[in-house]
Amino acid sequence: MRVAICSSFVPFIHGGGRFIVEWLATKLRESGHQVEAVYLPFVEINEQILPQFLSYRLMDLSQNVDRLITIRAPAHLIPHPNKKVWFIHHIRLFYDLWESPYRKFPDDERHRGLRRQIMEADQTALREARQVFTNSQVVSRRLQTYNKIESEVLYPPLLEPERFHCREYGDEVVYLSRVEHHKRQHLLIEAFRYVKTPVKLRLCGVSSNSSYVLQLRLQITRHQLLGRVSFENRWVSEEEKSELLAGALCSAYLPQDEDSYGYPSLESSSAEKAVLTTTDSGGVTELVKDRYNGRVVEPEPKALASAIDELYENRELARQMGQAARLRLTELNINWDHVLTRLLS
Repeated sequence: MRVAICSSFVPFIHGGGRFIVEWLATKLRESGHQVEAVYLPFVEINEQILPQFLSYRLMDLSQNVDRLITIRAPAHLIPHPNKKVWFIHHIRLFYDLWESPYRKFPDDERHRGLRRQIMEADQTALREARQVFTNSQVVSRRLQTYNKIESEVLYPPLLEPERFHCREYGDEVVYLSRVEHHKRQHLLIEAFRYVKTPVKLRLCGVSSNSSYVLQLRLQITRHQLLGRVSFENRWVSEEEKSELLAGALCSAYLPQDEDSYGYPSLESSSAEKAVLTTTDSGGVTELVKDRYNGRVVEPEPKALASAIDELYENRELARQMGQAARLRLTELNINWDHVLTRLLS
């Protein structure tokens, strides 16, 4: 089958939206299909959104492609008679973040009109699809709430989960993720003001926000945590990531209202490490169940500190949760055979 995987991208920003395309393309090729991965630029500048929508809508792949799979919005606008959508999130400022502090433009007639047009375009394009999948129950609920679209949850796997392993349950909590305000590395640093055991924190990742990086560095210094909290503002290779997780006590992933469980949670689970997260982290709580394969606590520094101390003082508990974390991947049917069966049926 000739398959095109189409997705939007923001230049110079790398993350889960690109991984899902690249890894899906790899697995489809391994299964004998001809695959083209097509990235189209998209920037969330209000005045440019509708012209960009039109450019997506004018694409015609119907003569060259047997199956179109779209990933990141607004790629689902591309028409095709055999289109399946793997929807990972809306343009959120016009949906669930409309009433949030992240919306920096006014709630006026012009922007409400733009919001209506975006929603109408999304609804029209999604209804054309043979089937709509999402990467989490969170996103499925949003599609139903805002667009009245039914969807099926299809959890994205890692490309090579076998590269992750457990060596020991050491003395570090590791947080391996993009460094952005909504990932809330600052909340975990704040928690370490209240941690009583000798456990350490390692933060690694790149950021698109230099002011947030500076904020984290100042926070570590101000609270005199330099000996306990290390912050490496850099890209971590897959090999190094595997080694850091192999020796960790547990991992942390604390995004605010995340669309899905996030690859950091999946990597940690594959390494048999418990995941520390919060009750308001969105899709992460679909993977992590409190006291089964990790800790899900209130997004408060003292609650996080208590959970960290508990895992440090009880390594057997950390081991049990870590083993359950790997088992949880099987329970949720997170594997590429299932993904390909659903997308190609």
